[in-house]
Amino acid sequence: MEKALALKSKMMNHPSLKRGTLSPKSWVTTENLKGFKEFILHKESDMGTDTSFDNVEMLLDTERDYMEAAKKNDIATMKLLGKSVNVNAKNVHDRTALHYAVAGRNKEAVELLLRRRAKLDLPDKHGVTAIHLAAWFGSLDILKLLVQGGAEQKVENQEGMNIMHCAAVNNHTDIVQYIVNDLQMKSLDKEDQTGNRPFALAAQHGCEEMLELLMEEPYSMATMEGDQNGNTPLHLAAKNGHLDVVQLLLRSFDTRDTVNKAGETALYLAVEGEHEDCVQALLDAGCDVNIVTAEKSSCLHPVSEKGHTPLVKLLIENGVDMNFQNQHQQAALHLAVKNSHIPVLHTLLESGCNVNVTDHRGQTALHIAAELGMVDIVEMILKTGTDLAIQDKQGKTALGVAARADMVIIVDMIIKAERYFAWQAGVENNETLHDEYPLTFKLDHRMETRQIRTTLWNLAYKLFKAHDWKTLARHWLFTEEQVAAIEEQWTGLKSYQEHGNRMMLIWLHGALYTHKSAAKALHEALLSVGNKSAADKIRLETTGVEAKKCTVS
Repeated sequence: MEKALALKSKMMNHPSLKRGTLSPKSWVTTENLKGFKEFILHKESDMGTDTSFDNVEMLLDTERDYMEAAKKNDIATMKLLGKSVNVNAKNVHDRTALHYAVAGRNKEAVELLLRRRAKLDLPDKHGVTAIHLAAWFGSLDILKLLVQGGAEQKVENQEGMNIMHCAAVNNHTDIVQYIVNDLQMKSLDKEDQTGNRPFALAAQHGCEEMLELLMEEPYSMATMEGDQNGNTPLHLAAKNGHLDVVQLLLRSFDTRDTVNKAGETALYLAVEGEHEDCVQALLDAGCDVNIVTAEKSSCLHPVSEKGHTPLVKLLIENGVDMNFQNQHQQAALHLAVKNSHIPVLHTLLESGCNVNVTDHRGQTALHIAAELGMVDIVEMILKTGTDLAIQDKQGKTALGVAARADMVIIVDMIIKAERYFAWQAGVENNETLHDEYPLTFKLDHRMETRQIRTTLWNLAYKLFKAHDWKTLARHWLFTEEQVAAIEEQWTGLKSYQEHGNRMMLIWLHGALYTHKSAAKALHEALLSVGNKSAADKIRLETTGVEAKKCTVS
């Protein structure tokens, strides 16, 4: 593994891995040429160390040494082995010494092999011949030698790529000029098996100079036709983040809103690939930000799902429909919540998205956050004043979902929100205390409420009987659904103690926001429900004054 990683590191830092010559992307998309990385890097021979039967190397030692010499341009060794070696011997990949010499741009070795009458058109297991490699690696001198030696110029590999395709992928404009002007073979401008012409391949790999050449006379090979998937050159450039090419194509052609077979625009692919500069260029060119794909995905969906906040902001600024729902009826808000992308969620909420939109399960973003136990996200959504009465297709509100999932903290937060917004709705001029107490529905850990919270705990755990907390809850107008949600948590035969404590902390949250004296209100409530004993003990604990007893004189 260490050896493989070291090789990969060296390969990625090799001078030949430059834009327009031998790019990593080119290797990925042109899988049939992948094996030649080792050739250009002069690292290990790909003649194989696998000793399995299928891959066993059937070469003589002299043949192996001859290939290694060709690979290194070691003319002395090649001459020394002389006529005793078969120059056309193949390794397990069906590659000959000529393949290695051409891939290494070793002109002297190629000349020697041509004098030895090496066969020029032998394909390797991917259908790659020496002339493909000369075009791919941009060796015009070697390409000319092969042509002069009689190499087949129209040969295609297994992917239907000819020498013009190979040159276009790697930005070798001199190779294309030679093909068109000297060989008079403009007919090589044809589709490969994926439906891409050289112009499209150049766009896909960011070869701006090649595109400019192909758009000129006498070449005139520019085409914006789509490939087998309907992707135009603009799609391919945008998908791979080639800004210069995107800008060139936008200036030269009016295909900015063309869709491929999946209904994707170039803008959608740039967004999906998170190429911010390309997205900006496409938006500046007037691309329609609200064209949706065949699967009803808008540009906003993939970046909301991935959590790319700058792109979310950019799309919103350019008028994207924040509330558009995909084939699963999910809006961008649902995807941001599911993947816990808080900055994206904040952006969507601040921009005024519909927080009450429901998905295919009838769930709002709050339902999803409650079910997954996302406390911070629940807090953000609750502060928007979302509709807490919305039921999903199972008839569950967000409170019911949280209770079923045993998300105790979230259950209490939602009940606090329900009671707070019900109170706020009845207050004249929508009075709030946000300046004094910043609105929050999370657990209260403030020092200034510590004493009253301790009193409530003592009341719940030391003074309440099993049903006392419910009596007090109904006095404070807790709904039956709220009581049931609190009671859903089961911790044993004395669960009522925890239930009572939670219920009173929820009540305390509202009391503080409505200017009530919590201790006085608690005392009055206990008296109202007929629990004078508990009321007296609470009064003594909070004020230190015993209730006066009435006497008859």
